[in-house]
Amino acid sequence: MRGGTRHSLKRRLVTRLIAVQAAVVALVVLAVFLTLWLGGHFASKLEPEDAILEAVAHALGRDSGGGLILRPTRQLAELRQRSPDLWFVVRDKDGAILSEGRVPDDYARIGAFAMRIGQARFGWNLGDPPGQIARLKQMDTAAGRVQVLTGPGSDIPLRRIVWAVTISFAGIVLPIVLVMALATLTATPLVVGRALAGLTTVAEKARQIDAGRRGGRLPLDGVPAEVVPLVTAVNDALARLDDGYERRQRFLVDAAHELRTPIAILTTRLEALDDSPQRQRLLADAARLSNLAGQLLDLQRIDAAPCAMTSLDLVALAREVAADLAPLAIAAGFELSFEARVKTMKVRGDPLGLGRALTNLVQNAIDHAGRPGLITITVAEGGIVEIADDGNGIPAAQREQIFEPFQRLDTRSHGNGLGLHLVVEIVRLHGGTIAVVDAPGGGACFRIALPQPED
Repeated sequence: MRGGTRHSLKRRLVTRLIAVQAAVVALVVLAVFLTLWLGGHFASKLEPEDAILEAVAHALGRDSGGGLILRPTRQLAELRQRSPDLWFVVRDKDGAILSEGRVPDDYARIGAFAMRIGQARFGWNLGDPPGQIARLKQMDTAAGRVQVLTGPGSDIPLRRIVWAVTISFAGIVLPIVLVMALATLTATPLVVGRALAGLTTVAEKARQIDAGRRGGRLPLDGVPAEVVPLVTAVNDALARLDDGYERRQRFLVDAAHELRTPIAILTTRLEALDDSPQRQRLLADAARLSNLAGQLLDLQRIDAAPCAMTSLDLVALAREVAADLAPLAIAAGFELSFEARVKTMKVRGDPLGLGRALTNLVQNAIDHAGRPGLITITVAEGGIVEIADDGNGIPAAQREQIFEPFQRLDTRSHGNGLGLHLVVEIVRLHGGTIAVVDAPGGGACFRIALPQPED
């Protein structure tokens, strides 16, 4: 099953924090903008008088006598229609005046005293009662350079609103967001790294948990509060697994103990029968049952208690196993050979456990080599023991599978599938490794490598 796409926590935090910061800054700027605009204090690109100034300047001209006139234009007509309180005053340098609408008393004569002022805005201070506002500006028109004084008697065009908002965001929001994004990119990895530092210890502890070392739990020290429920759930799951494993082990050992007595009784009764092919087959079946019960007990003993490790000579142990199993191999039609490439090979181990492992490998060769032939036990430098046969070998794709409990490549075999698994467990408890390779004669070669004690 394919795993889902993995997401980086740091990347998520950085992108989402930047998005939140940008949204907050934008809302603050927008709120300030609306407050100033609705209060009549916004003195930037959104000045409603600009529409009047443009319309008046575009319509302004002179008659045949040189007087100021307003030509009929669509822009001026639309302005008059949507602005019933429209007023403005136009003056030229010669003192000619053209006005329209009701000019507030406060601004009736102000233009005459400000002919040299390029532009100005009149209003009130923040906190003062609202009053009339006005805009004065010197403009070049078809009638020459004139001064136009007007009030806010017009709506703000949408294009000006869009332009002003764009300028405000580009000049205010964008720089702030960039600075905050840089700070977030720098600080977030540091903060996340420190906040999740405790998970490194948890991960290391999790890698050490396996079926052979039960009782392990993940530590909660240094784990963020948000992750504690996950770690606690994993610890609870490990506790349930340990409990289930213990129940399974107790069942196996109890079953093996209970089976040994009826098997022994059955064997005794079978031996009392008259000799016949049927009796021999039944005795063989009873022997296999007894061997299975013994292997189950051996697995339980290995799992429940540590081996009695002593210093032993691997060459002498392998030679003893070869001598004990030689009659069995000969009876099955095999020749059993022992080769020692070193005089002695000192290792630390359990003589009974290692002897059982080598015995199981030789018996496995006898059962599965497929035909009478040669079985060789070899001891070499580096704590190496090899049991090889010249049979059909084991396919590479099945070499890991054969070590699983109750796994048999040949369903016609009389084995129970526990012998090789027992070998693996014994070798593992000794800190060694076992592998299957091709034997020189084309058969299977089981190679055990045991650690050697330091001098």
